Amino acid sequence: MNPQIQWITLLWMLFSGAAMGLAYDSYRVLAGQLRFPRWSQHALDMAYWIAAALFVFRMLYVTNYGQLRFYVFLGLFLGVWIYFLLWSVITKRFVVMLIQAAKRLLSVLMTMFRVLVWNPIRGILNLLKGLIKLLWRLVMFLLRVVLRCLLPFWSLLKWMLRPITSRVKMPVWVKDVADKVIKAWKRWF
Repeated sequence: MNPQIQWITLLWMLFSGAAMGLAYDSYRVLAGQLRFPRWSQHALDMAYWIAAALFVFRMLYVTNYGQLRFYVFLGLFLGVWIYFLLWSVITKRFVVMLIQAAKRLLSVLMTMFRVLVWNPIRGILNLLKGLIKLLWRLVMFLLRVVLRCLLPFWSLLKWMLRPITSRVKMPVWVKDVADKVIKAWKRWF
């Protein structure tokens, strides 16, 4: 392996170490802000290390076909070390700022959704509910008025049919059903 490929590999491993540090800081700040359950931390740590290992080995395979040498580990270590010396605090602050901006944006979007979509739909549904109640009461009132107007005719019809109805014997179950219908009718009207 020629020195040029070795230097390129070392630079890519420095970059990979810095990328691992960046991902680690971002993950830790995100986990702290979102307060993942305690039991999930081990699974998330394992997922981070698997992703980091796959990333490093992919970079290693691209740069020198996967050959492990001492300078590969040196480059990773130096990349992580330089990242934590220079960029760790800035990254943490930036990730916190991004999370706060995302929370604010989500809050604004939820408020806009509530004001522009949910409240009008709820208002329209309440209006329709009120209109249906009003219409139902109006129909019931008109039906009562019509029934009151028809009451004399009903009494006259009953009086005219009394000779026939007095001779007809109603079964008991028909009488029970008629009583229930009359009770329901009186309750509604």
